[in-house]
Formats: sequence, structure tokens, C-alpha cells
Amino acid sequence: MLRYIIRRLISMIPTLLGVTFVVFLFIHLIPGDPATAMLRENAPAELAERIREDLGLNKPLYEQYAIYMGKILRGDLGRSLVTNNPITDDLGNRLPATAELAFFAMLIAVLIGVPAGIISAVRRNSLVDTLSMFISLIGVSMPIFWLGLMAIYLFAVILHWTPSGTRIGVDIELTRITNFYLVDAILTGNITALADLLRHLILPSVVLATVPMALLARMTRSSMLEALNQDYVRTAHAKGLRARAVVIRHALKNALLPIVTVIGLQVGTLLSGAILTETIFGWPGIGRWVFESIQFRDYPVVQSVTLVIALIFVAVNLLVDLSYAFIDPRIHYQ
Repeated sequence: MLRYIIRRLISMIPTLLGVTFVVFLFIHLIPGDPATAMLRENAPAELAERIREDLGLNKPLYEQYAIYMGKILRGDLGRSLVTNNPITDDLGNRLPATAELAFFAMLIAVLIGVPAGIISAVRRNSLVDTLSMFISLIGVSMPIFWLGLMAIYLFAVILHWTPSGTRIGVDIELTRITNFYLVDAILTGNITALADLLRHLILPSVVLATVPMALLARMTRSSMLEALNQDYVRTAHAKGLRARAVVIRHALKNALLPIVTVIGLQVGTLLSGAILTETIFGWPGIGRWVFESIQFRDYPVVQSVTLVIALIFVAVNLLVDLSYAFIDPRIHYQ
């Protein structure tokens, strides 16, 4: 197991290097430049050229890439071209917001999607199965931006059940310790802030959970149908075991591998796919940060956030692969 982990960690290096190169290349192919985006339209050309020189944007691309990689290897993500703030500081403030949103979205997706898939498989071709798969098809096909706008209009504007956006109310005081606001509210015993945070979190997390919830429901149903048709399930029924025990202990346990794989893939997708959700709800996470940085051609921010997302994605996939051995004892890593 240890040798396998070491090999996987080593294999992450070329993957992350490839990500940095591709992102660096494509972002520099975007029309425009940061100097023009930072200045007004009628700004003197000499001022724009001086900004390019100060930021090193007038150097050849290979030289800019070498400088960027040198900073990365030293653990320095650089500074934002727009705000001049250290990217590590802004990342430490924004990543926890996205992590909280992605965590609750995945929690909702698992708690609803997996049971829905199990019930659909057990009651195959029933009204419950048809309705569940129909709803999951809508969930996969529904554009996130449209669903988010409709959710805000219904639950925030008409019903006034939830706030329309942001992470915490402007009138709520919270002592920041970890920048994970929910954790900070619990650590400081601030019940008022905790309740307000959950009210702000529920609507964007439900919207973000729509696609992974639908995918999990369909994958769980498919895996469970395959497992329920196996001989060991029929044997368990023949022994007189309860139907619930057969479904949970025998069928679900053997159907978990593809389900866990989808969960692992969706974690990375939630982190990268939160751009639309965070932009619509005004959520101060890395998704909205990347969107704003692309508009202003803030190259270091886009490159650094993409690298962090790629690192998280690869790490989650490694954890998923390692979990296979615990789920299925027949799997051994050498």
C-alpha cells in the first residue's frame, strides 16, 4: 500500500506540471492584457506600456513561465495584478467559503441521490422508479444559472424563506479563527451567526447539488440493479434474510465502488463548477474570484487557483482509489 501511494504521489508531479503549462498557455491566448483591463479606455499608451514592464508582461512567454514556475517551486503563488495582495492570503480567505459550499452540496447530493437510486433499483419499473429517474434527468439537464435565478426569485424574493445571496448577513458579527465560518461560529459559541450562515448556505448548496445528486441517483440505480441480479443476492434471499439486510449488507456493499468513484469525481467538479453558483449568489469563494480575475486578465490568480483545484482533484482521486481496498477486500495494491 505504501509503495502504491508513493508511486501515485510521484505521478502527480507531471500531471500538475501539465496543468500549469496548459493553463498558462491558454490564459495568455485570451484577447487583451491586464494593463488595458486595469486602465480606462482613454488611458495613455505609455502608461499601459509602463505597467506591462513593471508586471513583466512584456517578456517572452517562456521567460514568464519560467519565472512563474520558479515562484511555485518556492511556495510563492505571487501577487494579484489587480489588487497586489498576496494570492496565498486571498486564497486562504476564499477557499474555505468554496469548501463549505461544496461540502454541503455533496452532503445533500449523497443523502438524497444514493437513497433515491437504491429505492429505484429495488422498485424497478414502478411509479417511484419512473418519477425518480425523470427528476434526475431534469437535474442533469437543468442549467445551473437558470435554476439559481429561479430559486432566488421563488425562495428569496417571493417567499422570503432564505437570503438571496452572500455568505453572512452584514449585521452579524463573527470572530474569524479558521476562515471556515461555520467552524468559527461553533468554536466561539455564536448561535446567531451559525443560524444566519446556514440560512445563507442552504439555497446555493441545494442548487449546486442538483447535478451530482442526479448523477448519483442514476449511478446508484444502475449499480444496484447489477448487484441485485447476482447469485449471492438470490442465495441471501433463499436463506431467509430480511429484504432490507439483503439490500444494504449484500447488494449495496458490492455496488459501492462505482458510487464512490462518482462521488470522488464530483468533489473536483463541485470545486471547479462553483463559478456560476458563486457568481449568481454573490458567494465569496474561489469560483467567483476566478470569474472576476478572468475579466481583469489577472493571470497569477487564475493560474494559482487552477493549480490548487487540480491538486485537490488529484488528491481526492487518490483517496478514492485507496478507499477501494477498504470497500472491497479482494482489491490489493502492490
